[in-house]
Amino acid sequence: MGALFEELDWRPTPMGAISLRRRRDPALRVDVYEIKLDDDFLMSSLWTAGEVELARLGLAAAEGGELDVLVGGLGLGHTAGAVLDDPRVRSLVVVETLAEVIEWHRAKLVPLGERLSGDDRCRLVHGDFFAMAPASAGQAPEGRFHAVLLDIDHSPRHVLDPAHEAFYRHGPLSRLAARLHPGGVFALWSNDPPDDGFTAVLRGAFAEAAAHVVEFPNTIQGGTSTNTVYVARTPPDSPLS
Repeated sequence: MGALFEELDWRPTPMGAISLRRRRDPALRVDVYEIKLDDDFLMSSLWTAGEVELARLGLAAAEGGELDVLVGGLGLGHTAGAVLDDPRVRSLVVVETLAEVIEWHRAKLVPLGERLSGDDRCRLVHGDFFAMAPASAGQAPEGRFHAVLLDIDHSPRHVLDPAHEAFYRHGPLSRLAARLHPGGVFALWSNDPPDDGFTAVLRGAFAEAAAHVVEFPNTIQGGTSTNTVYVARTPPDSPLS
Protein backbone atom coordinates (compact mmCIF):
# COMPACT_ATOMS: atom_id res chain seq x y z
CA MET A 1 0.00 0.00 0.00
CA GLY A 2 1.33 3.43 -0.93
CA ALA A 3 0.57 6.88 0.44
CA LEU A 4 -2.97 7.61 1.61
CA PHE A 5 -3.12 10.52 -0.86
CA GLU A 6 -0.96 11.48 -3.82
CA GLU A 7 -1.38 14.04 -6.57
CA LEU A 8 0.08 12.26 -9.58
CA ASP A 9 -0.10 15.25 -11.93
CA TRP A 10 -1.41 18.82 -12.08
CA ARG A 11 -1.51 20.97 -15.22
CA PRO A 12 -3.01 24.31 -16.23
CA THR A 13 -5.16 24.03 -19.38
CA PRO A 14 -7.39 26.42 -21.35
CA MET A 15 -10.38 24.76 -19.61
CA GLY A 16 -8.89 25.14 -16.13
CA ALA A 17 -6.43 23.29 -13.92
CA ILE A 18 -6.66 19.53 -14.39
CA SER A 19 -5.28 17.09 -11.85
CA LEU A 20 -4.93 13.34 -11.42
CA ARG A 21 -5.07 12.08 -7.85
CA ARG A 22 -4.75 8.73 -6.18
CA ARG A 23 -6.01 8.11 -2.66
CA ARG A 24 -6.43 5.07 -0.46
CA ASP A 25 -9.98 4.34 0.69
CA PRO A 26 -9.50 2.67 4.09
CA ALA A 27 -13.06 1.37 4.28
CA LEU A 28 -13.04 -0.29 0.85
CA ARG A 29 -9.29 -1.05 0.96
CA VAL A 30 -8.77 0.07 -2.63
CA ASP A 31 -6.81 2.78 -4.39
CA VAL A 32 -9.16 5.35 -5.87
CA TYR A 33 -8.14 7.38 -8.94
CA GLU A 34 -9.81 10.74 -9.51
CA ILE A 35 -9.66 13.42 -12.19
CA LYS A 36 -10.57 17.00 -11.26
CA LEU A 37 -11.00 20.10 -13.41
CA ASP A 38 -10.46 23.02 -11.02
CA ASP A 39 -12.80 22.05 -8.14
CA ASP A 40 -15.10 19.91 -10.30
CA PHE A 41 -14.76 16.11 -10.06
CA LEU A 42 -14.84 14.68 -13.59
CA MET A 43 -14.08 11.00 -13.01
CA SER A 44 -13.59 8.55 -10.17
CA SER A 45 -12.62 4.90 -10.33
CA LEU A 46 -15.26 4.30 -7.63
CA TRP A 47 -18.02 5.11 -10.12
CA THR A 48 -17.58 3.22 -13.38
CA ALA A 49 -20.94 1.47 -13.89
CA GLY A 50 -22.30 4.25 -16.10
CA GLU A 51 -19.21 4.31 -18.33
CA VAL A 52 -19.26 0.53 -18.74
CA GLU A 53 -23.00 0.48 -19.46
CA LEU A 54 -22.54 3.24 -22.04
CA ALA A 55 -20.34 0.85 -24.02
CA ARG A 56 -22.45 -2.24 -23.34
CA LEU A 57 -25.81 -0.69 -24.23
CA GLY A 58 -24.43 1.18 -27.21
CA LEU A 59 -22.67 -1.79 -28.78
CA ALA A 60 -25.57 -4.15 -28.02
CA ALA A 61 -27.77 -2.00 -30.28
CA ALA A 62 -25.22 -1.69 -33.11
CA GLU A 63 -25.50 -3.80 -36.25
CA GLY A 64 -22.46 -5.40 -37.84
CA GLY A 65 -20.15 -8.36 -37.52
CA GLU A 66 -17.09 -6.13 -37.19
CA LEU A 67 -17.46 -2.76 -35.52
CA ASP A 68 -15.58 0.51 -35.94
CA VAL A 69 -16.20 2.63 -32.85
CA LEU A 70 -15.58 6.26 -31.90
CA VAL A 71 -15.52 7.32 -28.24
CA GLY A 72 -15.64 10.95 -27.20
CA GLY A 73 -13.81 11.45 -23.90
CA LEU A 74 -11.03 9.27 -22.50
CA GLY A 75 -11.05 10.03 -18.77
CA LEU A 76 -9.89 7.00 -16.80
CA GLY A 77 -10.56 4.78 -19.81
CA HIS A 78 -13.47 2.65 -18.56
CA THR A 79 -15.72 3.26 -21.57
CA ALA A 80 -12.87 2.47 -23.95
CA GLY A 81 -11.93 -0.62 -21.96
CA ALA A 82 -15.51 -1.92 -22.09
CA VAL A 83 -15.58 -1.32 -25.86
CA LEU A 84 -12.46 -3.45 -26.29
CA ASP A 85 -14.12 -6.23 -24.30
CA ASP A 86 -16.53 -6.73 -27.22
CA PRO A 87 -14.92 -9.25 -29.63
CA ARG A 88 -16.74 -7.65 -32.59
CA VAL A 89 -14.75 -4.42 -32.25
CA ARG A 90 -12.32 -4.06 -35.13
CA SER A 91 -11.14 -0.54 -34.40
CA LEU A 92 -11.55 2.08 -31.67
CA VAL A 93 -10.73 5.78 -31.92
CA VAL A 94 -10.86 7.71 -28.63
CA VAL A 95 -10.92 11.50 -29.00
CA GLU A 96 -9.77 13.49 -25.98
CA THR A 97 -9.52 17.27 -25.89
CA LEU A 98 -6.88 17.35 -23.13
CA ALA A 99 -3.50 16.04 -24.25
CA GLU A 100 -2.56 15.63 -20.58
CA VAL A 101 -5.14 12.86 -20.14
CA ILE A 102 -3.72 10.94 -23.10
CA GLU A 103 -0.23 11.37 -21.61
CA TRP A 104 -1.40 9.83 -18.31
CA HIS A 105 -2.52 6.71 -20.16
CA ARG A 106 0.65 6.41 -22.23
CA ALA A 107 2.75 6.91 -19.10
CA LYS A 108 0.64 4.23 -17.35
CA LEU A 109 -0.28 6.56 -14.48
CA VAL A 110 -3.84 5.18 -14.54
CA PRO A 111 -4.82 1.52 -14.17
CA LEU A 112 -6.12 1.06 -17.74
CA GLY A 113 -3.31 3.01 -19.39
CA GLU A 114 -1.21 -0.01 -20.27
CA ARG A 115 -4.14 -1.92 -21.74
CA LEU A 116 -5.45 0.92 -23.92
CA SER A 117 -2.02 2.01 -25.09
CA GLY A 118 -1.01 -1.56 -25.90
CA ASP A 119 -4.09 -2.71 -27.84
CA ASP A 120 -3.52 -2.46 -31.59
CA ARG A 121 -7.23 -1.83 -32.19
CA CYS A 122 -7.20 1.31 -30.04
CA ARG A 123 -5.96 4.74 -31.08
CA LEU A 124 -5.92 7.73 -28.70
CA VAL A 125 -6.38 11.00 -30.58
CA HIS A 126 -5.90 14.52 -29.22
CA GLY A 127 -8.71 16.64 -30.64
CA ASP A 128 -12.11 18.26 -30.22
CA PHE A 129 -14.85 15.65 -30.45
CA PHE A 130 -17.53 18.33 -30.89
CA ALA A 131 -15.77 19.65 -34.01
CA MET A 132 -14.80 16.26 -35.44
CA ALA A 133 -17.86 14.06 -34.89
CA PRO A 134 -20.57 16.12 -36.68
CA ALA A 135 -18.31 16.85 -39.69
CA SER A 136 -19.23 15.17 -42.94
CA ALA A 137 -17.49 11.88 -43.71
CA GLY A 138 -15.57 13.58 -46.52
CA GLN A 139 -14.28 16.40 -44.32
CA ALA A 140 -13.63 14.56 -41.06
CA PRO A 141 -10.29 12.91 -40.26
CA GLU A 142 -12.11 9.61 -39.72
CA GLY A 143 -14.72 7.90 -41.88
CA ARG A 144 -17.97 6.25 -40.88
CA PHE A 145 -18.64 4.33 -37.67
CA HIS A 146 -20.93 1.62 -36.39
CA ALA A 147 -21.10 3.26 -32.97
CA VAL A 148 -20.27 6.66 -31.49
CA LEU A 149 -20.19 6.81 -27.68
CA LEU A 150 -19.97 10.12 -25.82
CA ASP A 151 -18.91 10.66 -22.21
CA ILE A 152 -17.64 14.23 -21.82
CA ASP A 153 -20.28 16.53 -20.32
CA HIS A 154 -22.20 15.85 -17.12
CA SER A 155 -25.40 15.94 -19.19
CA PRO A 156 -26.73 17.68 -22.33
CA ARG A 157 -27.88 20.56 -20.09
CA HIS A 158 -24.86 20.57 -17.73
CA VAL A 159 -21.87 21.00 -20.01
CA LEU A 160 -18.23 21.54 -19.15
CA ASP A 161 -17.84 24.27 -21.76
CA PRO A 162 -20.62 26.53 -23.15
CA ALA A 163 -19.29 25.81 -26.64
CA HIS A 164 -20.55 22.22 -26.28
CA GLU A 165 -24.21 23.26 -25.95
CA ALA A 166 -24.83 23.57 -29.70
CA PHE A 167 -23.90 19.91 -30.31
CA TYR A 168 -26.99 18.64 -28.48
CA ARG A 169 -29.36 20.14 -31.04
CA HIS A 170 -31.02 18.70 -34.11
CA GLY A 171 -28.57 19.96 -36.75
CA PRO A 172 -25.28 18.63 -35.33
CA LEU A 173 -26.92 15.38 -34.21
CA SER A 174 -28.34 14.86 -37.70
CA ARG A 175 -24.89 15.39 -39.20
CA LEU A 176 -23.49 12.88 -36.71
CA ALA A 177 -26.19 10.37 -37.72
CA ALA A 178 -25.02 10.71 -41.32
CA ARG A 179 -21.57 9.48 -40.25
CA LEU A 180 -23.00 6.20 -38.97
CA HIS A 181 -23.48 3.02 -40.97
CA PRO A 182 -27.07 1.72 -41.36
CA GLY A 183 -28.16 0.43 -37.97
CA GLY A 184 -25.41 2.50 -36.37
CA VAL A 185 -25.67 3.83 -32.85
CA PHE A 186 -25.04 7.08 -30.99
CA ALA A 187 -25.02 6.59 -27.22
CA LEU A 188 -24.51 9.23 -24.55
CA TRP A 189 -23.81 9.08 -20.81
CA SER A 190 -25.54 11.57 -18.50
CA ASN A 191 -25.34 12.11 -14.76
CA ASP A 192 -28.89 13.50 -14.71
CA PRO A 193 -32.23 11.65 -14.80
CA PRO A 194 -33.80 10.98 -18.23
CA ASP A 195 -34.66 14.19 -20.05
CA ASP A 196 -37.76 13.80 -22.23
CA GLY A 197 -36.91 16.96 -24.15
CA PHE A 198 -33.50 15.70 -25.16
CA THR A 199 -34.88 12.25 -26.02
CA ALA A 200 -37.30 14.02 -28.39
CA VAL A 201 -34.37 15.85 -30.03
CA LEU A 202 -32.62 12.50 -30.55
CA ARG A 203 -35.77 11.01 -32.10
CA GLY A 204 -35.85 13.91 -34.54
CA ALA A 205 -32.29 13.21 -35.69
CA PHE A 206 -32.29 9.39 -35.59
CA ALA A 207 -34.74 6.64 -36.50
CA GLU A 208 -35.23 5.69 -32.84
CA ALA A 209 -34.00 6.71 -29.41
CA ALA A 210 -34.53 5.70 -25.79
CA ALA A 211 -33.19 6.61 -22.34
CA HIS A 212 -31.94 3.80 -20.09
CA VAL A 213 -31.56 4.25 -16.32
CA VAL A 214 -28.40 2.62 -14.94
CA GLU A 215 -28.57 1.81 -11.22
CA PHE A 216 -25.49 0.99 -9.15
CA PRO A 217 -24.54 0.73 -5.46
CA ASN A 218 -23.49 3.97 -3.78
CA THR A 219 -20.54 2.88 -1.66
CA ILE A 220 -20.21 6.29 0.00
CA GLN A 221 -23.77 7.21 0.99
CA GLY A 222 -25.28 3.74 0.94
CA GLY A 223 -28.25 2.64 -1.13
CA THR A 224 -28.12 3.12 -4.89
CA SER A 225 -27.47 5.91 -7.38
CA THR A 226 -28.40 6.23 -11.03
CA ASN A 227 -27.02 7.51 -14.33
CA THR A 228 -28.74 7.72 -17.70
CA VAL A 229 -27.55 6.27 -20.99
CA TYR A 230 -29.30 7.50 -24.14
CA VAL A 231 -29.16 5.16 -27.14
CA ALA A 232 -30.18 6.40 -30.59
CA ARG A 233 -29.99 4.41 -33.83
CA THR A 234 -30.02 5.06 -37.56
CA PRO A 235 -32.34 3.03 -39.84
CA PRO A 236 -31.08 -0.50 -40.48
CA ASP A 237 -30.21 -1.86 -43.91
CA SER A 238 -33.29 -2.33 -46.06
CA PRO A 239 -34.20 -6.02 -46.33
CA LEU A 240 -33.52 -7.65 -49.68
CA SER A 241 -36.63 -7.99 -51.80
